[in-house]
Amino acid sequence: MVLVKKGSTHSNLDCFLHCTTPVAPSQFLPKSEMRNLNRLWHPWERENVEYFRLSDLWNCYDEWSAYGAGVPIDLDSGETLVQYYVPYLSAIQIFTSTPPPIFREDTDSADGETRDSYSESCSDESELSRWDGCSSEEGPFEHENLLQLNNRLGYLYCQYFERSTPYGRVPLMDKIIELARRYPGLMSLKSVDLSPATWMAVSWYPIYHIPMGRTIKDLSTCFLTYHTLSSSFQDMDHDDDMEAPEWIKKRKEGEGIPLPAFGLATYKMQGSLWVSGRCGRDQDRVVSLWSVADSWLKQLRVQHHDFNYFTGIRSG
Repeated sequence: MVLVKKGSTHSNLDCFLHCTTPVAPSQFLPKSEMRNLNRLWHPWERENVEYFRLSDLWNCYDEWSAYGAGVPIDLDSGETLVQYYVPYLSAIQIFTSTPPPIFREDTDSADGETRDSYSESCSDESELSRWDGCSSEEGPFEHENLLQLNNRLGYLYCQYFERSTPYGRVPLMDKIIELARRYPGLMSLKSVDLSPATWMAVSWYPIYHIPMGRTIKDLSTCFLTYHTLSSSFQDMDHDDDMEAPEWIKKRKEGEGIPLPAFGLATYKMQGSLWVSGRCGRDQDRVVSLWSVADSWLKQLRVQHHDFNYFTGIRSG
């Protein structure tokens, strides 16, 4: 992770988003493998194709899972403290270009929800059933349309939605290791193997701050960040993105691939600590990031438990 220097140009929201952005070590795809890329997902001709392995991405969360991610925060008093947040896997959906080779029937765990693509695709509870032609309220897809959807969105390799209370969860790295026993692709897949529909959400809960002793309501704020995992989005030009941090715009090939949050939800944001920066623009930014996350979930027809919980509290 690139260290952020706290200063007048960085708001508290900037610092949180920066300090919780993983930067996965990158590699370059061999020329011989570039011809095998899904052209619907990677339509641009590039001299070099940069990618990361999911196992390297999870390693970014290893230290954070153990000790928390430190975020420097400026207080109204002029003091600066460091708040630490622990990441938890809130949700993940991984889509690939080929269907999983094994039919399995997985049951819901006590603290979360996991199903493989085949049992999930034909489940009455599935929000993904419309993609696979099973139990769609709009009627089944014609075979040709189904093939087009699979080509565009890919096949669901695995998904997980956390449903337990925060105190009943294990940190992100521990949950990934647990899920990888059932889905080894969580460690072996590359970002170029993943559909643009692949995403994850990470919940961040505060654990402590240094120096201690402050009783500020906004220090108990919890965050939910959304990240795309596919290399398809790495081809996007950040130079024209007004909200893209400068350190991402200046990134060069081979320096690692950052996965900044494209969506955000908050819980217990009661004061102005997080939205008073950048002349009030951070307030609009929080609303915009929430709206993008909401649109993403609706587009994929996903019911995300943590998002619904955070949203219910915010509007309540």
